[in-house]
Amino acid sequence: MQEKKAPSQYDKMTGTPIPRLILTLSIPSIISMLINNIYNLVDTAFVGQLGTSASGAVGVVFGFMAIIQAFGFMFGQGSGSILSRALGRQDREAASVHASAGFFASMLCGFAITAVGFAWLDDIVMFLGSTETIAPFARTYISYILIAAPFMSSSLTLNSILRYEGKAALGMVGLMTGAVLNMIGDPILMFGLGMGIAGAGLSTAASQIVSWGILLWMFLSGKAETRLSLKKAVQAGPAALGNIMATGFPSLLRQGLNSITTVLLNAQCAVYGDAAVAAMSIVSRIIFFAFSVALGVGQGFQPVSAFNYGAGRYSRVRRGYLFTALISEGIIVVGCTALFALSGSLIAVFRNDPEVIRIGTRALRLQAAATLLLPACMTTEMLFQSTGRRLGASFLSALRSGLLFIPLLLILSHFRGLSGIQEAQPLSQALAMPITVPFAVMFFRSLPEEKADDGPGGVK
Repeated sequence: MQEKKAPSQYDKMTGTPIPRLILTLSIPSIISMLINNIYNLVDTAFVGQLGTSASGAVGVVFGFMAIIQAFGFMFGQGSGSILSRALGRQDREAASVHASAGFFASMLCGFAITAVGFAWLDDIVMFLGSTETIAPFARTYISYILIAAPFMSSSLTLNSILRYEGKAALGMVGLMTGAVLNMIGDPILMFGLGMGIAGAGLSTAASQIVSWGILLWMFLSGKAETRLSLKKAVQAGPAALGNIMATGFPSLLRQGLNSITTVLLNAQCAVYGDAAVAAMSIVSRIIFFAFSVALGVGQGFQPVSAFNYGAGRYSRVRRGYLFTALISEGIIVVGCTALFALSGSLIAVFRNDPEVIRIGTRALRLQAAATLLLPACMTTEMLFQSTGRRLGASFLSALRSGLLFIPLLLILSHFRGLSGIQEAQPLSQALAMPITVPFAVMFFRSLPEEKADDGPGGVK
């Protein structure tokens, strides 16, 4: 039975018409991201009831969570890209070796983050941009995040592997279960049991562990294409692990820079008080929620790109890129128009503080306008990473997340104060697009001829 599984998946990934295949793979990712982001927004709203300082603490710790996620994405995207191309060549053994190495390495990094985090807890909380009033809340919240770090990191790795196999629906089950449990746990622990922000942290940690268990079971029960084993992870050796890390490095770089920029943003906002920290934190979560649908479509494109690149079906890679960029742009136009029109009301939902609303409304409108330029950048980054173009992927990941944003934040905050802080990220997004698109043009010009037809009936 196991031998019949791979050809079936191979035919699906290399023969299904591109629009239907990407949308089929995107829907589970979109649902997962929406549910997870709904949780993030609900969590922000619940914590906001504890006060502005508590709301700011969530934004501060969010920067640290990005570090944990960075390692999960690095090992997940790295091993996923490699194993998907291996499955495209119908080499399941190589795919399982890289999946195992990615999972166990991610788990190990999570434990290392836990150890380092508890050893320097107070220093980390202040480094992340806490004010004196935010720090006690942030210290409590981050303690629970540190306990869950190994599970958080490796859950993201497992989910990425499933997506690259073309089985995003299995990952959706694990992520959705954890997010729903989190939304249920927040009000019970925070208010029902009177735990306050500690309840929010405990709810997050517990839900992450549950998600991890469900995702791991998908592999242990044989539902995934690849097999996880410690023996295969050891068998992979330093060369394979290095290949995984190099391929996944753009994700580490992107997430790591996101974490650094969050810290810098919090530090710059802290000069203007807790309201500024809370406002920009809320804006970041709202924008990410709006972008998550388009990002989900991009995640549906990644396994299509990697699998067909490995199989030599280059015309399908090209059509997948164009379809993803266009449909993502359509989604963003609708979402960001709504954000621009409802900005003040949306900020008030999460923190009904006049100063938070004032600061957040302008920032949200600026970011909504600039997000219209993101789909082409996102799709190009995903194209390069899924096809193993490490250097290009690393540069594109660093471009928008750090190379442009960090200097703009420092310069504009110096000359324009709080207004400059609000303007830095939108401007970095606007400048990234004309630099990124030529990379996609050069990529497709360099593709070799097709190795084979795209299945019965010719190219699809």
